[in-house]
Amino acid sequence: MAKKGDHREIIRLICTEDHRSVYTTTKNRLNTKERLELKKYNRYLRKHTLHREKK
Repeated sequence: MAKKGDHREIIRLICTEDHRSVYTTTKNRLNTKERLELKKYNRYLRKHTLHREKK
């Protein structure tokens, strides 16, 4: 159950190279306006690739 005043939202990170690898995470929607970009492991390509937030 979420706390009162909880400002975190669930987002999806999708690989920029093959668009099959998907991670889910949360971010604070109040102080983060730009899209999140992280390097995560892509099991299909067997290497670390850039993953971007998708709405």
